[in-house]
Amino acid sequence: MIFKKKEDVAAIREACRRTARHVRILSEMVKPGATSYELEMKAREMVEKDGDKLAFHGYKSSPNEAPYDSGLCCSVNDVIVHSPAGQNGARFQEGDVVTLDFGIIHKGFYSDMARTMIAGKALNADDERLIKGTYEAAEVGINAARIGNTIGDIGFAVEQIADKYGFGYPKNLCGHGVGKVLHDEPRVPNFGEPGKGQKIVEGLVIAIEPMMTLGTGQLFVDADGHSYRTKDGSRSAHVENTIIVTKNGPEVLTKE
Repeated sequence: MIFKKKEDVAAIREACRRTARHVRILSEMVKPGATSYELEMKAREMVEKDGDKLAFHGYKSSPNEAPYDSGLCCSVNDVIVHSPAGQNGARFQEGDVVTLDFGIIHKGFYSDMARTMIAGKALNADDERLIKGTYEAAEVGINAARIGNTIGDIGFAVEQIADKYGFGYPKNLCGHGVGKVLHDEPRVPNFGEPGKGQKIVEGLVIAIEPMMTLGTGQLFVDADGHSYRTKDGSRSAHVENTIIVTKNGPEVLTKE
């Protein structure tokens, strides 16, 4: 979505600021022995207290799809995205790679962000490298979101980091526009060609979300109909920020 009104920018900025606070608090709860259900209940409590709404709860990507039952996505190890925290029964073990994906609706505007962390202590250097590289990919993708560049420039920047680390990444999942709906145009893939795709203009609000795996990046949808798992069982990471493009460059909105 392209934002032109100052009051609309202020509203989505506040939505994203609140979301960043919620995700920080939820991230601090990711410890061995804790459960995804506990995080789901905490997320609902915080959003209700603020007078906002859960962005993901009840979401349907198509008319024939069952509504999403959770407000929080909590994806563990080989699950890369979209695992419903309230229903997946996850209890964190030492060294689990955990991704929290969350958004709210504040004054009619959506937010969307994701963070990946390790429960307790890392079990190996590869998991730490995976998370480090995914955050690096998010940083370079954001930096490419400048007036005059294209969506292809963002994807190319992210792809270069995947290649640098030897990560796999899914090609059927991508970032997106954010605004009065959760998933808006344009689509923002994690691969691309420089100079190709939609031109980036002032006021564009998008979610940039690198998703990386230690394996091939090929996925399948689990029996719950929502969770995307790696086909080879490799661990995965996901980092997402909602940003707005300004004259002075990209501004990350999902921060406190």
